[in-house]
Amino acid sequence: MSEHVFDGAQMQSVRYENADMANAEFHGVNLANAQFYAVLTKAKFTDTNLSDAVFDDVNLSGARLNNVNLSGTSISDANLSNLVITDATLANVEIRNADLTGMRINGVLVSDLFKAYEQVTG
Repeated sequence: MSEHVFDGAQMQSVRYENADMANAEFHGVNLANAQFYAVLTKAKFTDTNLSDAVFDDVNLSGARLNNVNLSGTSISDANLSNLVITDATLANVEIRNADLTGMRINGVLVSDLFKAYEQVTG
């Protein structure tokens, strides 16, 4: 499935387990409630609904998420290094046990966001 393009597909509640989806492209896809236990390095998600999705033991390093709905999404035991997220809905996203090295949200390093949060909350 590596380097596959999904365009406008309705893929709610689909489950990807032990899948190599490196470089896959998702454009206008509905992946609400999807479950990913996969390699998604350098994958591209554009105009995609990922609400209430589960990413567990997943590699999203170098992936790009643009104009996506991630509300209610759970991400755990994940490699998110160099992940770039722009113009996303992030309400109630939960991230646990993840490598956030170089991860950016709207151009800002996540590590800088944590530093700013620590300064405000003291």
